[in-house]
Amino acid sequence: MATDASTSPIESFDYPAIFVAADLLSGHAQRLYLWLVRGEYLLLLSAAGLACTLAEVPPALDGTRSPAAVYLYVAYVFAFLVSLVLLLTRSLKKPEQDWYRARALAESVKTSSWRYCMRAEPFGDVDRVAIRRAEFSSYLHTILVNNRAVGERLHPDAGMADQITASMDKVRALDFDQRKSFYLEHRIREQRGWYTAKARRSKMASRWWFGLGVATYGVILLLVLAGFRESRESPVVGILVVMASSMLGWVQIRKHNELVSSYTLTSHEIGIIQGKSQDAQDEKGFSAFVNDAELAFSREHTQWVARGASI
Repeated sequence: MATDASTSPIESFDYPAIFVAADLLSGHAQRLYLWLVRGEYLLLLSAAGLACTLAEVPPALDGTRSPAAVYLYVAYVFAFLVSLVLLLTRSLKKPEQDWYRARALAESVKTSSWRYCMRAEPFGDVDRVAIRRAEFSSYLHTILVNNRAVGERLHPDAGMADQITASMDKVRALDFDQRKSFYLEHRIREQRGWYTAKARRSKMASRWWFGLGVATYGVILLLVLAGFRESRESPVVGILVVMASSMLGWVQIRKHNELVSSYTLTSHEIGIIQGKSQDAQDEKGFSAFVNDAELAFSREHTQWVARGASI
């Protein structure tokens, strides 16, 4: 079957080694940070449960603590100690900083790579591609120097791969129509779909946590009122209060409501930019189109990093 002349024969390209290393570091730091937070909340919740159980354990016949109470007390102290260790680990290692800094580095390299592959300014078309290769290499070096704090934490093995990959040069070598088709399909549409899907998931998560929070507060209120009538507070109230506090902390960390707004606006902005692709009928117009799109991606990511800095 014949191939449409405007359709790119290439499906994707490999990003520079710096991007791969920064992406791996960001993913690892994100998982570490979130699991440390989850661990703290779960241990505090466990400690609250142990405290409630401990209060209900009767003493031994001689009036001293029963063996069951001793075991519960040890577990109670252990839960607090481990929670303290996790808190200190999170405070000293600061994985959230590696997460956001590495992601910022990766996205800077990513958007620059697309500009290079699409021959967009400042990597426009020239007679000798070696000139743009040298300029792109210098640009990557500048990005790495400006992100030295996180660059020193990148895995050394990643430095063995190419910084300007062969597949990047293959995409750059495509003719105008093929590059335009490639960019619309693998950058614009994929990114718009990504932001739309993320906005949908964030909205569902926001509703789920809101519903769970309302239900938890409702149960606490009912138990408090029941305890007031019976002049005896339910031990479950303490556990639910810790649970509610943990949920509030988790929602603040994940920032679902803010992400819904940001992702939705970016998705619509990309849609507006996508509509301008018909006006890009030559290299100059296409270069401006690519830079407008990449600026939109960079702007959203800059806002995302700023939100992360407030963690």
